[in-house]
Amino acid sequence: MDKVILDAATREKLNGLTGRVALCDEAGEVIAYAISPNAIDKYQGIPIEPPFTEEELKEAFAQTGPGRLLEDIVRDLREGR
Repeated sequence: MDKVILDAATREKLNGLTGRVALCDEAGEVIAYAISPNAIDKYQGIPIEPPFTEEELKEAFAQTGPGRLLEDIVRDLREGR
């Protein structure tokens, strides 16, 4: 994740942020969205940290083999398996 350091004046503008905020350029065009750490719980499903460790990810990407057919995966999902 990239990090941007805000000056005191910008931090003051964001003080009290309770949800999402659009960050815009001088022309009013949205360049990014921000959310405060305190408000993140309202947005379930937005992962803050990956649910897997670096080691688990490396292991998963290193696996070889045929895997499963998409047809089988879809069937299992429809059947609630």
